[in-house]
Amino acid sequence: MKIGSVSVDRGILLAPMEDVTNMPFRRICKRYGADIVYTEFISSDGLVRDARRSLEKLKLADDERPVAIQIFGGDESIMVDAARRAAESGPEFVDINFGCWVKNVVVRNAGAALLKDPQQMEHLTRSIVNAVDKPVTVKTRLGWSRDNIVILDVARRIQDAGAKALTVHCRTRDMGHDGEADWSWIPRIKEVVSIPIIVNGDVKTPEDVKRAFDETGADAVMIGRAAIGHPFIFKLAKQYLETGSYTPTTPRERVETCLEHLRLELDNKSEKRAIHEFRKHYGGYLKGLRNNSWCRQDVVRLETYGEIEERMQRYADELETLLDPVAE
Repeated sequence: MKIGSVSVDRGILLAPMEDVTNMPFRRICKRYGADIVYTEFISSDGLVRDARRSLEKLKLADDERPVAIQIFGGDESIMVDAARRAAESGPEFVDINFGCWVKNVVVRNAGAALLKDPQQMEHLTRSIVNAVDKPVTVKTRLGWSRDNIVILDVARRIQDAGAKALTVHCRTRDMGHDGEADWSWIPRIKEVVSIPIIVNGDVKTPEDVKRAFDETGADAVMIGRAAIGHPFIFKLAKQYLETGSYTPTTPRERVETCLEHLRLELDNKSEKRAIHEFRKHYGGYLKGLRNNSWCRQDVVRLETYGEIEERMQRYADELETLLDPVAE
């Protein structure tokens, strides 16, 4: 798969996720083998207004490249302005979100709302392609609803508008995260366009990654929620693709990576803010480890990195005394 200057073979990509894929998490996932990482989706309105939180999301690190900045919005002039600002921040490419299903995005005629108007999707994509000097890609869903699947028409329009790749979350807007992703659409999409097609949805394990490549012929696979608290999935999936097996991550490495992730957060935020916002990650990093609830109950109450590190290292030491530290 080639997008501009970026070329990857059977790439495994980190999906853009709000409140998750900030710079520290992207850097961790990159170290564990993610081929391309995406920022959180950024409000075009926020960028144009110079909103602090939106501008923070534009910050990139050299060791996370190649990286894409994803934007969303519904107003053409604002989207174009935001795309220019995103491109000036130096990503390898700019990605347009036409797939977010949540109500507060859709009511603004943004995200998946554009699936009700494929012609407007094409128009917005072309305007952004013409406005920036970076490759432009698109992420979307199969359609607005299960009885209105428009992805084949959308794929043709997106390609005609000049987009260099298309990621498809294989659910419709009305499904949200419910039901099973229907990967069977990917081969059909590839029959009607020549740009790279990236499959997303229900890629949860290394086995799923291989199955996605085998069943769909996709040019790349994108992993979303399965990477939260488990950035190791990229490394394990690559092992599985190459050898047919993989070595599970040790409890010690999970704890050490969790602490490294927190240290990266501390490099970018105040200690209080970093520690409070990081609390959502402990469940993922410690999932399946024996007696993890006691450790989690402690660390979410602690207020300094030193206290958290001491408690987490003590927990890792305790796990090493167990014959079977993994409960599942």
